[in-house]
Amino acid sequence: MSLRGTATWTAAAFVAASSSWVALAQAPGAPSRPISRELEALNPPVPDDIKVSEERRVPAEKKAAAYKDPKWTAPKTSWGHPNLEGTFATDDMRGIPFDRPAEFGTQEFLNEQQFIDRAKHQQAGSDHAANVETFNKNTWGVRSFGFTSLVVDPPNGRTPPLTPEARAQATARAERGSFGAGPFDTFEDFSLYDRCIARSLSAGMSAVLYGNGIRITQSPDSVTITYEMIHEARVIRLDNRPHLPDAVTQYSGNSRGHWDGDTLVVETTGFTSKTSIGGSATNSARLRTIERIRRVDPEMIEYRITIDDPETYTAPFTVRAMWTTQPTLTDIYEYACHEGNYAVSGGLAGERKFEQEVAEAKAKGLPVPRRSTMNEVYSAPKEGAQVFDINKGQ
Repeated sequence: MSLRGTATWTAAAFVAASSSWVALAQAPGAPSRPISRELEALNPPVPDDIKVSEERRVPAEKKAAAYKDPKWTAPKTSWGHPNLEGTFATDDMRGIPFDRPAEFGTQEFLNEQQFIDRAKHQQAGSDHAANVETFNKNTWGVRSFGFTSLVVDPPNGRTPPLTPEARAQATARAERGSFGAGPFDTFEDFSLYDRCIARSLSAGMSAVLYGNGIRITQSPDSVTITYEMIHEARVIRLDNRPHLPDAVTQYSGNSRGHWDGDTLVVETTGFTSKTSIGGSATNSARLRTIERIRRVDPEMIEYRITIDDPETYTAPFTVRAMWTTQPTLTDIYEYACHEGNYAVSGGLAGERKFEQEVAEAKAKGLPVPRRSTMNEVYSAPKEGAQVFDINKGQ
């Protein structure tokens, strides 16, 4: 958790965050999945008289020090490396589509009116989170960027199509996890996300429900990146040691880095085939990524990752995101996910209860009850339901 406030890690919040990523980053050709009413808060109504904050009135990328002065260089550590250290978040990326809408073509940045519309939308989302949402509110950043998409290469800003094999896998995978159709018989019927195990490198690309913090620390021979949600930490070696043997695989792979001027270039291999990078299909063990990380402002880190996985995507593609400071994010604490996670135990218990109801119905000659979906359970209350606000002590 971060200093932005404590949050109880419930199954509902957990799968909502996961579903948000699917909604934002689903690859073309992958099966569509509904989202809950809570996630509809990502698109709140925009009042005609909304007041946009001063921070949002100009595209944030145009205010970056490296944009205003091409000769600007990042500060250095005491041993002479570019200084990337700090606590950042991807919150400012909320509302920027992963894949560029087709009508933009190769337009990489919004025009003036398009940017104003986005700024208003993001301001409305921030206001809605502050004044309406409760314990599992969306975290919105304080800046607005003018990017038309997170994908920047190919030039149309769209994720390349999945391979036929990956497309079939994505269809099957859509039925797994808390938002899948079940059945839930073992813990392996739940996603790594549900089980508090891993998010992999996707954590640095976009904003999910909350927990988008990123902390960078450095030493002369390594850079460590810690992601707030699911508490993953990557140690990027800078000492020219070789990658681990091919037989050794990890959820976040094994990374080796070097400096190219002010940019940290990171090559990562050795992934498992159980995680997902940039879409609904899991990546293969042949995944290879190249990340380029540089400070472009005292408050901004530009992050680019090129994803090359010939078994999953028909071509490589590159994603750009900005990691930025946030006024209420001053540090990142342990993300105690397992301690409050009821996704697995609750899901298995619910499945056993459903089986019991089915058996009882059959014994009585009654129709077999319909299985509820998570989207039905995790949604707005039905008309006439008793509603109370736990934050007001009701």
